[in-house]
Amino acid sequence: MTDQQDLKTTPLTALHERLGGKMVPFAGYLMPVQFPLGILGEHKHTRAKAGLFDVSHMGQLRIDGADAAARIETLVPGDIVGLDAGRTRYTQFTNADGGILDDLMVTNAGDHLFVVVNAACKEADTAHLRSTLGDAVTEFGDRALLALQGPAAESVLAALAPEAAAMTFMTFRCMDVAGVPCFVTRSGYTGEDGYEISVPAADAEALAERLLAHPDVEPIGLGARDSLRLEAGLCLYGHDIDTTTSPVEAALTWSIGKRRRERGGFPGAARVQAELANGPSRRRVGLKPEGRAPAREGTEITDPDGRPIGKVTSGGFGPSVDGPVAMGYVETAFAADGTELRLVVRGKPLPARVAKLPFVAPGYKRG
Repeated sequence: MTDQQDLKTTPLTALHERLGGKMVPFAGYLMPVQFPLGILGEHKHTRAKAGLFDVSHMGQLRIDGADAAARIETLVPGDIVGLDAGRTRYTQFTNADGGILDDLMVTNAGDHLFVVVNAACKEADTAHLRSTLGDAVTEFGDRALLALQGPAAESVLAALAPEAAAMTFMTFRCMDVAGVPCFVTRSGYTGEDGYEISVPAADAEALAERLLAHPDVEPIGLGARDSLRLEAGLCLYGHDIDTTTSPVEAALTWSIGKRRRERGGFPGAARVQAELANGPSRRRVGLKPEGRAPAREGTEITDPDGRPIGKVTSGGFGPSVDGPVAMGYVETAFAADGTELRLVVRGKPLPARVAKLPFVAPGYKRG
């Protein structure tokens, strides 16, 4: 176990502790896994109203230069050159073999690119970017990042920043929120409508308290964040995607622009293009176990005759569907929706079927 004295903290750590958050080590940080409402209650509250998450442990980077978009395209399969000002795009860093080094969000902020990367990978990601873009890459070390998620997110944020209501999904604006200058994207990782708010560290606690003062908002920890993203069919780096998985295998083909599919120009493009043309040998799928027993990460997946065909990469109880849900990789021949499989839980093969992702209908609307 990591000594808590060695863990980093976020600008909201003291607030989490005052709110009764159960603090645990995560990606080198001391983070709340849950609050007094509990993981189940926090999950359901986010789906019904609005939850406030501290995601300040994630990396926030700025990339300057007129050729920033073209240069970052040499590292990712996403169409960044074609990204209009004020819009955000999800993509991945790939390696020479077409595996995924990390997934990230890239925003065209007008005079620069605003990039958000995962906490566990941010040092490696920053070095990776600088190896190509050099001093054009700088870290926002003095900012916190809040995620306000749920069907009430728009009304909550619009009460403090009216222009937030005019934003559509995957767009970006610089705006004052309760008088604090912020970078705001209408995005998130729960499957719900919502916003991610980059705020100066010195103002983060006060802004979080303003948001939490709204009767529809509750603080939400890492536990419910994980169950929410699993129900939404969203990948967790190091689990559902890693250096052994390609974007095509991971069912992330939608994130690769047409021009990039055709022309390549990113690491591992040959593999990605071959899989786009011929199909991969395996695919990430949703899994719906029968009964109530959850299938956890690492659970073996077999065909009905008991032949191993894959493994579960994320799994647990889905509060919104009132039953177990999972994701994993299976041989392509078994990837069609409705295909019957077996999940080997505690040595016993339990029936399951391939289920269409996401497990819950998205709460956001694309603009």
